[in-house]
Amino acid sequence: MNLPIRIMSRDFELLGETDSYTSLQIERSWYGIGVLEMRINRYKQHADKLQRGNIIFPHNQLHKGYVIRHKEIELDERGKITENWIVRAQSLKAWFTQRLTFPPEHTAYDSKSGDAESVMRHYVVNNVIDPADEDRVLSGIVLEDNLHRGDHIEWQSRYKVLAEELGEIGFLSGLGWNIDIDYENERYIFRVLEGRNLVASQSELPPVIFSPEFDTIGQLRYTESELEYKNYAVVAGQGEGVERRIVHVGDSAGFERYELFVDARDIEEETYDDDETEPKPRPEEEIIADLINRGEQKLKEHEQEIYMEGQTLSESSLVYEQDYDLGDVVTLQNKDWGITLDARITEVKEIYESGRPRRLELTFDNDKPTLVAKIKQELSGMRLEMTR
Repeated sequence: MNLPIRIMSRDFELLGETDSYTSLQIERSWYGIGVLEMRINRYKQHADKLQRGNIIFPHNQLHKGYVIRHKEIELDERGKITENWIVRAQSLKAWFTQRLTFPPEHTAYDSKSGDAESVMRHYVVNNVIDPADEDRVLSGIVLEDNLHRGDHIEWQSRYKVLAEELGEIGFLSGLGWNIDIDYENERYIFRVLEGRNLVASQSELPPVIFSPEFDTIGQLRYTESELEYKNYAVVAGQGEGVERRIVHVGDSAGFERYELFVDARDIEEETYDDDETEPKPRPEEEIIADLINRGEQKLKEHEQEIYMEGQTLSESSLVYEQDYDLGDVVTLQNKDWGITLDARITEVKEIYESGRPRRLELTFDNDKPTLVAKIKQELSGMRLEMTR
């Protein structure tokens, strides 16, 4: 039997429920935006409710809300029209791709320091819940209680996509985030998430070990690479030539040192008080701290790439969303390869097809970067604005 899918409007009007689809793929992402794809005969009951802007979610799984963004008639292998709709939706987190991080008036950047959870909440409040411009409010979104999780960080943001900023902060801290449906109270809850430590070396919780030896995982792919690896950053702030402010981040030497240049000219040397129109110099220690933080961020993007992908077995003894879930840190092991690796589950794809058991595909830590991701990574340091 297929997983029942409910359809509702953004205003919580329940429009229908269907399990009559041909196939369904639900992808959840710890840091990014998950996607859903459904194929359904357009004459099936409630298929007409699958309209752009409506929200779909598995019955009683209110943490898996997806907003419909795309619908098309499927073509067969000969290019002829079929009777099937292809419906594509993005997780509710996609609402935050509609907002940029606006800096406060008279200030170049919106800066925030503190634990990672508080920093993430700060940008949500300033750009979604209580922005200076009321037209930017996304009504109905509220914050879950702040548990002050994550390492202390210092962050600056200026006209960047809010969802991407939250993903980057999460990547640095290990925290995930989501927007849950609170159907009973007719609201949406922004939540910062912390995965469980389920690795083999700990004893507080039952460990989770994905290994062909234990019949807990089937197909397994492993890649390690240092093609993009850097561990020493030369961070350049404002100034020209020999007068440019430079800081160094890292302590590697010899053949073990991989150097990276970071253009951080956007880090301001001056600031404004709330009641002043003329800038004043920032303390040098604050500027240096910001440059070091930027270097650490960029080095994080260029760590040695070790990633694994696997497909779980339908008869596995490990139960999804009970023994393990998205965001948990687990142990991966393949004794034939001589590999034991503790890694976070960063993506889960649930695949439902008529007449077949559910399949799960897991991605651990970071999947191999796509060409688009690589280009965005290279351009991220070049998004300087001509404010002078």
